Amino acid sequence: MKAAILKEFGTPLVIKELPDPVLGTGEVIVDVAAAGVLPYMGEVLSGERQYPMTLPMVPGAGAVGRVRAIGPDATRLKVGEWVVCDPTVRSRDDAKTPDITLQGLSARGEGGLKLQQHFHHGSWAEQMLVPTENVFPLGPIDAADAARWCVLSLYLVPYGGLLAIDLKPGETLLVSGATGNFGSAGVAVALAMGAACVIAPGRNEAMLESLKRRFGPRVRTVKLTGDEAEDIRRMQAASPGPIDAVLDLLPPEAPTSSVRAAAMTVREYGRVVLMGGVGMLGGDDLALPYPWLMRNNITVKGQWMYPPSANTTMINLVRAGLLDISMVEITAFPLDQANEAVAQAAAKGGRFKRTVICP
Repeated sequence: MKAAILKEFGTPLVIKELPDPVLGTGEVIVDVAAAGVLPYMGEVLSGERQYPMTLPMVPGAGAVGRVRAIGPDATRLKVGEWVVCDPTVRSRDDAKTPDITLQGLSARGEGGLKLQQHFHHGSWAEQMLVPTENVFPLGPIDAADAARWCVLSLYLVPYGGLLAIDLKPGETLLVSGATGNFGSAGVAVALAMGAACVIAPGRNEAMLESLKRRFGPRVRTVKLTGDEAEDIRRMQAASPGPIDAVLDLLPPEAPTSSVRAAAMTVREYGRVVLMGGVGMLGGDDLALPYPWLMRNNITVKGQWMYPPSANTTMINLVRAGLLDISMVEITAFPLDQANEAVAQAAAKGGRFKRTVICP
């Protein structure tokens, strides 16, 4: 098969032939039709983000494709059917705290790196070896729409956070980082789940206006000042009532003061879920007032990625017309232009734009 390979951090991807994947029990081989390119993937490939990756490696987290071959323990998947491949690969020998690797992207800890040794290559290739439990049927789709279905991998991340805090229809949610790639996706997913109102703070006024035009009056935007007390006041004033929950998706370069300001807008018994990258490249730890947390019965939860079942319910949200994936602008590149795709994603990706590679 042909694949894009990262040999060393900071070097261009090399397009070359690799041996086809070899099927084992508990595995599926998928012919990749389309695979997404994260806007910050260039920072991963350069080594700037310091993601644990055992090189050389085929990058690419998640894919849409058709089943090529199935193992003997698969009873319902069929060769030729359309599927989405979840990159969140979990070890199978500890149900409570499995090790995790994001196939084609990074690993969590030593156990994740060990798992990465087997599920090593990602989706920027003509074929991909995937654990059976990470393959989810899409149902019939037009081949021309495969690239558009790649946006599921973007929506699934904030969806995992909203599931973690049990967002209910009719509640008010504040999305911290709403003008970013994952944050704007979080706004869309929260509305699809029935949020009565989404508070969208940010400093990018053009993007704030775009969110209002795209989603209408259920989204209320807030221009942030950088003054923590003033920003708390502004966010609370923008809400039609008490803020039930906060989803934080701020990037690594954001200060912890921005996380704290958003978190402290919630009502008594409010919930906060942290999913962003703040502090991952250094900086201050997040400090929240002990008396405020205790006396107001605040729940603060960290969440990395999403449960496996989220894939099926996300597909159902799209199939039911509650989540519109057609709103995302797709720019597709052939596999031979993988380096150009990475550059395009960095320059023009994110915020309802998705760059994909179509092997």
